[in-house]
Order: sequence, then C-alpha cells, then structure tokens
Amino acid sequence: MKSSFAKTVQIAIISVYLIFLAGSVVRMTGSGMGCPDWPKCFGYYIPPTAEEQITWKPNTEFKKGFIIIKDEALFVAEHDIKTADQFNKSNWATYTKHDYANFNKYHTWTEYINRLSSVLAGFVFLFLIYGASKFWKTDKRIPILAYTAFFLMLVEAWLGKTVVDTNLKPSIITIHMVIGLIIIALLLQLKFITSDKNKTHKYNSLFSKLLIISAVFSLIQIAMGTQVRQFIDEQVKLYGFENKDYSLMNPSFKFYFHRSFTIAIVAINFGLFYINQVKKLDYKLINWVIALIFLETISGMLMYYAEFPLGTQATHLLAGAILFGLQYYLWLQSRKTIK
Repeated sequence: MKSSFAKTVQIAIISVYLIFLAGSVVRMTGSGMGCPDWPKCFGYYIPPTAEEQITWKPNTEFKKGFIIIKDEALFVAEHDIKTADQFNKSNWATYTKHDYANFNKYHTWTEYINRLSSVLAGFVFLFLIYGASKFWKTDKRIPILAYTAFFLMLVEAWLGKTVVDTNLKPSIITIHMVIGLIIIALLLQLKFITSDKNKTHKYNSLFSKLLIISAVFSLIQIAMGTQVRQFIDEQVKLYGFENKDYSLMNPSFKFYFHRSFTIAIVAINFGLFYINQVKKLDYKLINWVIALIFLETISGMLMYYAEFPLGTQATHLLAGAILFGLQYYLWLQSRKTIK
C-alpha cells in the first residue's frame, strides 16, 4: 500500500512544480491579468479568443456574469440580456475589484493554462488525501501531512483569486509563492516517510545544520525575487513590454540585496559540497544542488546583462523552487543517519 501511495505523492510533487512553471511563464510574459476575474475568465469557463467576444455590440446576447470592456472599463452582465441599439447601463454592473481593462488573447490563454494546471493538481490532491486516510491507524503522520498540504492548496486557490482581485499586489504574490514552497516541503516529507529507498548516511552535525540554513536562505531569496519581479512589472507598465532594456533601470535596494545575497547562497552550498566530499558522507543530491546553483546564477546574469532572453525568467524561478526542494530533502536524509 505504501508503494502505490508513494507514487501518488510523487505525482503530487510534479503537479505543484508544474504550477510553479506555469506561474513563471505567466510572470515572464506579463500575463498575470490576462483574466480579470476568478475562477472564470471574463465570465467564461473557456476564455474568449477574440476581442469582439468581450466588446459591447448592439443586438448581441450576453449571459449573466459575462464581462465586457466598454469605454476602457469593465462591466458585468447582471442577467441574461440581448442588447438594444444603445448601451443600457442598468443591465450592467461596474466591475469594482480593480480597474485593469485590457484584452490580449495570448495573455488570457497563458493565464488560463496556468489555472488549468492548478485544477489538475487539485484532482491529484484529492487522490492524495484519499490514499493518506488509509494510514490513520498505522502512521498518523501521513494523513496529517497530506491534509495540511491539501488545506494549503485551498489557501493557494484563495490567494490566486486575491492576486487577480488586487491587480497583482506584490505582498500577496510573495505569500502565494512561499506557501507553494511550504506545500513542496510537506510533500517531500511524505515522500521521505513512504519511500523504501532511503539510504542511511554518515551523520555530520555541521552538514545537517548548514542544510537548514541553506533551505532558509533559498526561501528568503525566492521571496525577495518576487519583489524584484514586481519592480520589473512596474517598469514594464511605464515603458512597455518591448523595452526590456528599461526593466532594471534604477533598481531598488531589493534588487541589490537579491543579487548580493546570491554570494551567501553560493558559499554555503559549496561548503556543503566540500563537507560531503571531505567527510565522504555520500549525499548524491548535493551534486544536483550545485548544478542548480550554477543554473540560477547563469540565468540571473543573463536576465540582467542580456535583457531577459526568452525562458530565462521561468528557468530562474523553477530552478530556485527545485533547489529549495532538494535542500529540504537532503536535510531529511541527514536526520535519518547512524551517529
């Protein structure tokens, strides 16, 4: 039973990382407000593909809840209507949650695919909590971890709605990201508990403590990265998405902290690599950690010096999320040891 449940846990981990990937593509393309409402998109279950679908026109049918753009504002149909020759405002409610009234079909569908990835993960998590409930009598840690992760997924869904309603408020995006990483940590703990392939390593107190610090540093770095990304978004609003060379013009202190903090992250992780080699602890995952540190550094440099080449932002964010997961799992491995 544990082996089949372990596969479900692995699928759940992959599904959450797919959400990270989809979300990073949304940020990279500036598609965060591609759908102005949540969970629907302009009031549709399947988003519009042309601007005429969300533009007021005479003698046209609109269903209750459909959103249109008129006079650079959003309006919601209060009931099923067929428009007359003139716009009748009494049939429409002004959308008040934000004032972002733009339509770009590519942004809309990019954001919609991001939401579909979350829906897919939701179904996976239903299987996860169903499988975890069978362990209540034998190992209560499993259902507790699974139900906590599921609860946090519900919180993430609510935060996703709040991100849209607040027109991408930076603090909400940061909380959204950090909770996603906490979910990853819970799932990795489930994977560790249910895995039959956990190898015992030599115990080293310094190595284990440094792993905790490295994971916390990665968490801080990712959180700060969302703030830097928000600064870039503001620059895009000012100068246009095509003017990438202005994205980091006159950056704030947060950018310099994010960039300089990389030195501490590189130092501590290379320290872990050194201890693993010298003490012959045989932690294989540390090699992947170093590879991801290299990928993070290169993608960060490319974004700054090469004006955000295609894919570098998504690579940077996803590599950081995977790095945090590896560091946390290494810490779990370092605790199950022979002293």
